[in-house]
Amino acid sequence: MTTFPPARDWDVLVIGGGITGAGILLEAARRGLKALLVEQADFGCGTSSRSSKLMHGGLRYLAAGSLRRTRDAVAEREALLRAAPGLVDAQPFAFANHGADLTRRLGLLSMLRVVDLLTGRREPQWQRQDALRKPAPDAPDPRHAGSIRYTDAKTDDARLVLRVLGEARAHGAVACNYVTVQSLVRDGGKVHGALLRDERSKLETAVRARLVVDATGAPPALTGAQAPRLRWLRGSHLVLPADRLPLTEAVSLLHPLDGRPVFAFPWEGVTLVGTTDIDQAAEVNAQARITRRECDYLMAALQAQFPQAVLADADVLATFAGVRLVFDSGSDGVPISDKREYLVWSEPGLVSVAGGTLTTFRLAARDVLREAARQLPGWPLRAERGAVFARASAPPRRDLPPNVLRRLTGRHGAQVKALLSAAHAGELECIPGTHTLWAELRWAARAEQVYQLDDLLLRRTRLGIQLPDGGAALLGRVRAICQKELGWDDAQWEAQEKRYVALWRSQHGVPP
Repeated sequence: MTTFPPARDWDVLVIGGGITGAGILLEAARRGLKALLVEQADFGCGTSSRSSKLMHGGLRYLAAGSLRRTRDAVAEREALLRAAPGLVDAQPFAFANHGADLTRRLGLLSMLRVVDLLTGRREPQWQRQDALRKPAPDAPDPRHAGSIRYTDAKTDDARLVLRVLGEARAHGAVACNYVTVQSLVRDGGKVHGALLRDERSKLETAVRARLVVDATGAPPALTGAQAPRLRWLRGSHLVLPADRLPLTEAVSLLHPLDGRPVFAFPWEGVTLVGTTDIDQAAEVNAQARITRRECDYLMAALQAQFPQAVLADADVLATFAGVRLVFDSGSDGVPISDKREYLVWSEPGLVSVAGGTLTTFRLAARDVLREAARQLPGWPLRAERGAVFARASAPPRRDLPPNVLRRLTGRHGAQVKALLSAAHAGELECIPGTHTLWAELRWAARAEQVYQLDDLLLRRTRLGIQLPDGGAALLGRVRAICQKELGWDDAQWEAQEKRYVALWRSQHGVPP
């Protein structure tokens, strides 16, 4: 387990442990650079663990008139589907009430035809309304003209970050969480490294790097008539038990109040519902949380589409919200998708990137490295055409079905064999209400740089948003499995448990 970076010189120091920073670390390390990443809190603790869990194929880029971005997003989605089955999986969508408006229907169908051409496969995309009863049994029958079918992809966003970091380590990179940057080290106006502080040991050390990459997402100070407006948008979500909203496929519907699309889909044994699109007025570094108004908005969409389910606040297991940066070219207060989903800019010794998505994190990383190559004399940026991840496989086992082994391999890559070997008796069973094995808790506590209890329950596993009250009823067994692995005494565990419960209530409970 890596705690504090070794005292050595680096080619690249990456600041920020979300999906963009992790992608940059991997792309740098696989091209031979000595690369270090530091994250001030936990890996993926911001937007990269609070997204909608969907890896979109670029429909919104197509709607904005960018065929190139659509092509790139589709290609990246398909590459991730091939490289990480069990972590990135296909997700069929039924657009539930998009067919009543003929113009909307034809526009969406035409865009889906373009996506078909890019993927090289053809799907039956128009279906009668009664076909919606299969993926969504509680949907009403006759109110809409029909539904449109589309296949996208879904993932566990926090585990995607960890898998990318694991691949980077396999190429010799180092990644440390809970390490803050106290200051950048400059000489003659050029950045040469950073002064780092380990928040666990409180030790400080200066590291030298030929190049520093700021992947924290902090926006640049852009000026001029062509500069886009920068907006932080909050997307909030509800998590429901699968038995209260049973879906076999994702359903996208138009909100009855404003016509915005809202989706619900099956994910890891629960049903996710999202998302809002609200300006984040508060400090963007603060963790986002859902508001009462957003909760009511999402619940109204569900009640309109699934009236037979009679859903209410009491059915909500958890909530979560993430904040993303958009480059807004609109002027009427309504967020408008710009063709630019991320920006890269530089100064001597420093390259910065802001924006980006789960699906296209590799594209952003490669653009950063193109900029980096200009500042790294003697280092040629070679093309990388290999698979996203190294091939990994779990040993065949009679005690676990193939789909469980597939899921474990997707999430843990080459570490899956060690995870299975570390499991104690009874730990290869699923935790009730989830697809997570008890053994994943033990492995995370032992080998995945867990420093706080929320690292374990909200990111290494997702029990905190899959179980009632953040999994409070299971904390006793979690303690029995993990306390010794973490090296915490009783006082530490009890303090961590108290902290976790308070954090969960403030950030993931239903607002009063």
